[in-house]
Amino acid sequence: MLEILSGSAYFGFFISLFCFFTGVFIQKKTGLRIMNPLMLSIIMVIAILQLSGIDYKAYNQGAQIISYFLTPATICLAIPLYKQLRLLKDNALAILVSIVFGTVTSIGSIFLMSKLFGMDHTFYASLLPKSITTAIGMGISEELGGIVTITVAVIIITGILGNVISDLVFKLFRISNPIAKGLALGTSAHAIGTARAMELGEIEGAMSGLSIAVAGIVTVILAPMAANWIG
Repeated sequence: MLEILSGSAYFGFFISLFCFFTGVFIQKKTGLRIMNPLMLSIIMVIAILQLSGIDYKAYNQGAQIISYFLTPATICLAIPLYKQLRLLKDNALAILVSIVFGTVTSIGSIFLMSKLFGMDHTFYASLLPKSITTAIGMGISEELGGIVTITVAVIIITGILGNVISDLVFKLFRISNPIAKGLALGTSAHAIGTARAMELGEIEGAMSGLSIAVAGIVTVILAPMAANWIG
């Protein structure tokens, strides 16, 4: 049956939606943050393709439709930011410094980890863009000589991990300020973290959305320089 449906141009699109909303249902039923819908949907899609023997290209042909929604979805993040414009102006310097330092810390941690585990330049460059959006991260990885597929996987894992453990981190370090929460999620866990920030509140969502853009720009500037740290 699935093999017949795989001939449809929209097969990948509907399978992706089905798996994602199944993941949402599971998370709501269990109440566990670790049951992240994106993570569950990735596992389910892989399982379906493996068990049915459907070729990935056939799936991806329809799944690519989802990519067209990325740009308008990202633009929509400007709406909550606009609503919090006064808050942004009042805390502009603190917000900018926080995002820049968060990005520098991310790049620095990859450098230290690469030195610790003896990674070569290729893997180092693949991991550098781990905390920014996939579209920007793929371009940086390719330009610096990294492996794009590894970069995409690491970006997704980073986002899911940030989404899952954010509540625990906030509680552990007693972070209650909504601006701080939003900046932390956006800077460290990009769009997936922003999804969690939107659930926490409008201020968190606005600050997280801003962090995605600024962290991406800072990474584009710093990554080429950081890439030379490991030859």
